[in-house]
Amino acid sequence: MVTRYYALLLLCLAAGSSTLAQDIPVVAPGATVKEVAKQFAFTEGPAVNKQGDIYFTDQPNDKIWKYDVNGKLSLFMDKTGRSNGLYFDKKGNIISCADEKDELWSISPSKKVTVLLSDYEGKTLNGPNDLWIDPKGGIYFTDPFYPRDYWTRKTPDIKEQKVYYLPKGKKAAVVAADGLVKPNGIVGTPDGKYLYVADLEAGKTYRYSIDPDGSLTGKELFVSQGSDGMTLDNEGNLYITGQGVTIYDSTGKKLGNIPIPTHWTGNVCFGGKDRKTLFITASEAIYTLQMRVKGVE
Repeated sequence: MVTRYYALLLLCLAAGSSTLAQDIPVVAPGATVKEVAKQFAFTEGPAVNKQGDIYFTDQPNDKIWKYDVNGKLSLFMDKTGRSNGLYFDKKGNIISCADEKDELWSISPSKKVTVLLSDYEGKTLNGPNDLWIDPKGGIYFTDPFYPRDYWTRKTPDIKEQKVYYLPKGKKAAVVAADGLVKPNGIVGTPDGKYLYVADLEAGKTYRYSIDPDGSLTGKELFVSQGSDGMTLDNEGNLYITGQGVTIYDSTGKKLGNIPIPTHWTGNVCFGGKDRKTLFITASEAIYTLQMRVKGVE
C-alpha cells in the first residue's frame, strides 16, 4: 500500500539540491534533525492540539500516536478507521480522514467517534487524504484515489479527484476545486484568506483565494513542486514534503530543503509548548527540528 509514495517520488519534480538545516534562515541556530522513533509502517497526518502535543497516524497499522510537549511517545488510539490526515478543531476533537470506509470522522479526547461525512451525493468518496479547518469551522479536504488492499472496490465511484468543502454543521460536502490530477497536501492561512493545495502527481502546488462562502477562486500556480503534506509558519512560509522538507516564502522563493534520511517524507507540522518544534513524519520514522519561527495551527 505504501509503495504508492515511492512511485510518486519519481513523479514529483525534484526539490533541488539540499542544504544543511542550519543554513536555512527559519531554522534555529545550530539545530539539527533528530530521529525520535523508527518503529512504524508509514507515518502520516501530524496535527497539534492547543497544548502543543502532536498526534500522528501509523496508517497501515491503523493507529494514532501522541508525541507530547515533554517528548513522551505513547499510543493514543487503535482501530482508527485507517486514519490518514488529521486536524484539531476548536473544541479539541481530532478531525480525521478515515479512509477505511472513505469518511470524515470526529474523534473526541475520550476516543468517541462521530462520522461527519460518509459520501458525496450518494457516491463513495475516493479516499479522503488530508484536511484543513478554516476559521469558521468548515473542513476542506483532498480526495485522491489510492487503491487500498482493505477495500472491496477496485475502481472509484467518482472519476474526478477533487477538493471538497464541508461547511460547519452541514451533512453534505460541496466541490471546492477540480481540474486536478491527484490533490494531496492542503493547508490554509490562519486569516482564512488563502488555501494551498498540492497536486502531487502533477508536481504542482496551487494557491486559491477563499471567498466568504467558502468557495475557492483565483487559482494560481504557487510552485512547480507537488507535496504529500504541508504546513505554514508565522512568517507565511510554506513547508512542502516529499524529498525531505522544502521551504518557500510567501512569494514562492525557495528558502532551502531539509534532507531527511528516509525514502519519503510524508507530512509535517509545528508543535511543542512554544510551537517552534518542526515535527516530521517520514516513512517508518518521525523526526524533529528546532526552528526560529513558530507554527500557526
